[in-house]
Amino acid sequence: MSAILSADDLNDFISPGVACIKPVETLPAEPAPSAPSDELEHEVILDGQPTANTPSQPPAQISLTDCLACSGCVTSAEAVLVSLQSHSELLSVLDQAPALRIHRDEDGGGGYRYRVEGLEDPASKLFVASVSPQTRASLAAAAGPGSGVSARDSGRMIAQLLTGPNGVRAGGKWSSGFEWIADTNTAREACLVLGAEEVLRDGDGGTGNNKIAKPILTSSCPGWVCYAEKTHPHVLPHISRVKSPQALMGTLLKTTLSRILDIPADRIWHLAVMPCFDKKLEASREEFTDHVWNGCGKPGKGVRDVDCVITSKEILMLAESRGIDFFGLSKAPIPQIPFPDPIIHKFLFPFNRGSQVDPAAGTSGGNLYYVLQYVAAQHPGSKIQTTRGRNADVIEYTVNSASGEPIFKAARYYGFRNIQNIVRRLKPAKLSRMPGSKAAGARRTAAKSTGLEHAYIEVMACPGGCTNGGGQIKVDDPIIIKQMGLSSKPGPEEQKRWLAQVDEAYFSAEEAEAEVYESSKQNGEAREDTVSGISPSYIRDTLAHWASITSIEMDRLVSTSYREVISDVGKSKTTDTERVVQLAGKIGGGW
Repeated sequence: MSAILSADDLNDFISPGVACIKPVETLPAEPAPSAPSDELEHEVILDGQPTANTPSQPPAQISLTDCLACSGCVTSAEAVLVSLQSHSELLSVLDQAPALRIHRDEDGGGGYRYRVEGLEDPASKLFVASVSPQTRASLAAAAGPGSGVSARDSGRMIAQLLTGPNGVRAGGKWSSGFEWIADTNTAREACLVLGAEEVLRDGDGGTGNNKIAKPILTSSCPGWVCYAEKTHPHVLPHISRVKSPQALMGTLLKTTLSRILDIPADRIWHLAVMPCFDKKLEASREEFTDHVWNGCGKPGKGVRDVDCVITSKEILMLAESRGIDFFGLSKAPIPQIPFPDPIIHKFLFPFNRGSQVDPAAGTSGGNLYYVLQYVAAQHPGSKIQTTRGRNADVIEYTVNSASGEPIFKAARYYGFRNIQNIVRRLKPAKLSRMPGSKAAGARRTAAKSTGLEHAYIEVMACPGGCTNGGGQIKVDDPIIIKQMGLSSKPGPEEQKRWLAQVDEAYFSAEEAEAEVYESSKQNGEAREDTVSGISPSYIRDTLAHWASITSIEMDRLVSTSYREVISDVGKSKTTDTERVVQLAGKIGGGW
């Protein structure tokens, strides 16, 4: 999605005559004599009026989850429902629910105890948020090269907006704000380690339900995952089971706070600030509710890991809605109460953090880069060879041993044009049913064996990666046109220049964090088993501690699943025999 859509902008939520697979649930006044036929379909009527043959019914309520289960109408209808996760919805929730107040008191024994104020009000909530590094880079670039606003500064300005005295608190009914604002980089580091271990697991990546076919494809891009589920289910066995940083952060915040503070999880409200509109789709997946990942396995009204997602562009709209000049906010850090658990606090709010400042890591989290470094670290003397593909968004990598033998191969594919090549090459061979006709299937199998020797492929829907996400501030936005001094519609060159500014802000933040990390490393604060600045043992120890707090198996906390989406919307209901008869009639034959 490339723009923010709302109900006011559209008049084709579901096109006339298109059947919606969402059943209209009604309770009859009297017991129905018989069950309705399976062939009947419910249709969403645009004007809301019942037909002559249909009894009066209330309007169908269709949630975003319902639309994600449908491969028929996925454009305007889905976009409108996605818009319900918006800056307006955020303000509405803040105004409807007073915030729970967290107090930290000394317990007299040198420790602290946490006290929650406001639980007696059933509408009150504990507000927490997480912010992506791509969002900070986009806002820093939007401030302009001469503004002196870095990505770190923009992160502090977001915190001022969400919880500072001059932010959304100032104009709200309850003066509600966010108690903790975390950086998704911390969850990203956990996902990188988990992803690398998943790739190098013995065999084909596990057994039973956790078995993953090679090559393993990244799962942090929700647009790609949604596309695969709806159109190419044959690739689902290849998609990584590790949650995205957004989902992992939501699970971590809600489960930990719920257990330690004794707050029901459904009263913890998590906002994620992301560079991509499709992250709203991800937040609405039933797989990211505690009813599914906590072992129940049954879809239902579980507690979501993420309650609302807003994008980089919507941060500016949020400020404007409250009459706030975002770029006029203070750059000072917001003091936060320490997180209730000291080990989780150190993980979420580290004094130092390892960083991937190599541009080869890309701007989408560095999944592939970390896997390559992880493999190379286990083979001393090995080197990583890079080969550019048919365009800048296709790159292949090979880890060669000290003797020059290839020991690991991987690739990066960005943009749907390039993703199509992966999908086609992963499709299983379909042998002809004609006697003796095996050549076509054999050729396809041979092509597969020669073209898919990679063990890992990083897939992203957006060309250029996440800094070019659909929710980022774009070069044709008025604020950027003014900043760049453009008198006409921006062209390709202006687009490249703008994306270069965003990428520069992104990597500048990484470099600043790397300097702090190196300083702490010299003081002996960092572990020695680091790969690209991240310690796998530290991540494993922290995740094990998290699992012990929640009494939930670690694999359930960090893993997810996928499902094939099947819909008959817009498809012919003719049988195989009827299709054969139709085909025979078209070519002049017949039965």
